[in-house]
Amino acid sequence: MGHGLLSRFIHPNPAIRRELVDLLYTSLPQVMSINAAAITGSVTLAVLHGDPGYIAISFAIIVNAIGRVVSLLRYKQYAGRLSDRDVILWEKVYAAGAAAFGLALGALTFRAFQLNDAPGAWIAFGLSMSYCVGMVSRAAIRPWVVLTTTAVLLAPTLVAGLMRPELPYQLGAVLLVLFWFSIREASRHLSTAFIERLEAKHALARQANHDFLTDLPNRAAFLAALERTTGTVAIVAIDLDGFKPVNDRHGHHAGDDLLRQVAARLSSCVGRGGLAARFGGDEFMLLKPVASGADGRDEALALAREAVRSLSMPFLLSDIPVVIGASAGLLVNDRPLTDESMDEVLRQVDSALYAAKRAGGGCCTWAEAADGGLRQAG
Repeated sequence: MGHGLLSRFIHPNPAIRRELVDLLYTSLPQVMSINAAAITGSVTLAVLHGDPGYIAISFAIIVNAIGRVVSLLRYKQYAGRLSDRDVILWEKVYAAGAAAFGLALGALTFRAFQLNDAPGAWIAFGLSMSYCVGMVSRAAIRPWVVLTTTAVLLAPTLVAGLMRPELPYQLGAVLLVLFWFSIREASRHLSTAFIERLEAKHALARQANHDFLTDLPNRAAFLAALERTTGTVAIVAIDLDGFKPVNDRHGHHAGDDLLRQVAARLSSCVGRGGLAARFGGDEFMLLKPVASGADGRDEALALAREAVRSLSMPFLLSDIPVVIGASAGLLVNDRPLTDESMDEVLRQVDSALYAAKRAGGGCCTWAEAADGGLRQAG
């Protein structure tokens, strides 16, 4: 929903947006409960009266009920593999399903008014209020969904009340408008407080997992990502050549600026799907999925060489060109990692890095996972 009218309701932080949508789709017991009540009530009215309107609305309620349950189950199945764009789409799907179900319930009340079916109106309006209360419980998560759904839900009842000549019905319709505005205010306050707490939680998590200077993931975040890896991955350790003289000559502010520029170049090198992290000082780590076998080794070597080449290009520090270099140690891992094997992999790639440094810098060195031996990569 990056484009269009509803884009302003989407939270700009993808991680918070995903968590909010995850929370929307945790409502299966609540949805099942209102589905059962709505189907029972609408089918009862259709059977008792044999009215084509009741029958059509009952069918719409059943179809919508099934669709909502299916969407909740499918989201749970695919949630871990969804892109940020997919998450936005699923938020729209939830909103559309909730609004369609609300419209069907509102239509049931409208039809009862049309038929002068007082017991039917009582049942239908009771179902509408139950659904409305259930939706308000989601107000803190996605208020725009709640407000859209309740508006669609209450609109048919409001119209039916205004169409009646009796003043109490018309007054009741006006009260429904006031009721919706009270939901709007409650939703706004609940959502503001909830989002602020969620943002604070994510900010603290980011501080714990990101380097404050370069905004790259830190050592802890890299290790967590490495632990989660499956398949074949390239692990590249990068250490800057000649960083200390620049820091001593131009000052710590220039050194900090240089590290930020290094972080940007490494992020560009590793690309989408990869991870660049700062381990501390002027040492960085790259992690990226690669193909298995010889192709994966070629990809890993190309990544390491590109990182070294990129960092050998001049940097501008307050319009002063500065040239440093970098050394790299690399390894391709295709085995599941335990705590012990992860420590061993990191030890090997670190040894490869310092072998490259001892060779004069500006080069890449392989760490052979089988025997811990080192081999110059060029």
